[in-house]
Amino acid sequence: MMYSSRRKPVLYFKEDRRFCSGKCTVYKLFGLCVVLVLVSLLWLQLSCTGDMSRVVVDDRRLLHQPCPLERQASAADDPSWGPHKLALLIPFRERFEELLVFVPFMHTFLNNKKILHKIFVINQMDHYRFNRASLINVGYTESGNDTDYIAMHDVDLLPLNEALDYGFPEEGPFHVASPELHPLYHYKAYVGGILLLTKQHYHMCNGMSNRFWGWGREDDEFYRRLRTAGLRLFRPSGIKTGYKTFRHIHDPAWRKRDQKRVAAQKQEQFKVDPEGGLTNLQYKLESRQELTISGAPVTVLNTKLECDTDKTPWCLLN
Repeated sequence: MMYSSRRKPVLYFKEDRRFCSGKCTVYKLFGLCVVLVLVSLLWLQLSCTGDMSRVVVDDRRLLHQPCPLERQASAADDPSWGPHKLALLIPFRERFEELLVFVPFMHTFLNNKKILHKIFVINQMDHYRFNRASLINVGYTESGNDTDYIAMHDVDLLPLNEALDYGFPEEGPFHVASPELHPLYHYKAYVGGILLLTKQHYHMCNGMSNRFWGWGREDDEFYRRLRTAGLRLFRPSGIKTGYKTFRHIHDPAWRKRDQKRVAAQKQEQFKVDPEGGLTNLQYKLESRQELTISGAPVTVLNTKLECDTDKTPWCLLN
């Protein structure tokens, strides 16, 4: 079971009619309150430490999850965490098994690296085909002013090498899942999987194109946007783990990708979208939920995208 199981201690008091027979004295009531407070504090301490803070990440691994409030407090007091805060953006639809693994894993990974962060799951709720790029645009727009850089992060890709850098990409976009390290994609122009950008640089690119419904090609178009904006792309160096740097947890047999090409999509998918992006993003935020998954805090943005079927009729499967 992925969620940590916690059971609040139940206090059983034997009935004693002599205790409050007649008048209850102030001293007896005060003593009872003290006992209840002490028991509550003891339960709170146990819930944030020891065996109760261990969570199952998968069948083979247990990861220790510290109490989130403790970590936030220590980060605020410790300057070694740095001044920057990451918005981890996860475009999402119906991949709950992967999400239950991803969120606690990444929360622990980033805490160990002392990266201040907030995890956003942008959950597509409409009846259109999946649109990863538009969901990332929504995540950027809704991530707030307390974060100053973003990670465009696939939910099925887990970093296994502690040397991977998730810090502030001040000099330019940093492609963590580079072609030399990604377990599946190895072509030069690939910028998918995990890409870090400052919010300023993402805005310079006008975000990502909203024309890509279904799976694939939005990253290749974004690579061209990076070049058009004059941004220099950086990638990891000195990583010796090769294609074992990441764990890819997607099961293609269980969740098949939507690779269909509808109407003129086959021709349009290779074109650059010079005007679309943040400026023509259309969506409705149905709700914002603050949740925890195995002790890891996460913000879920339940989103309905909008589609102009005259311009992109392939947002629907006929």
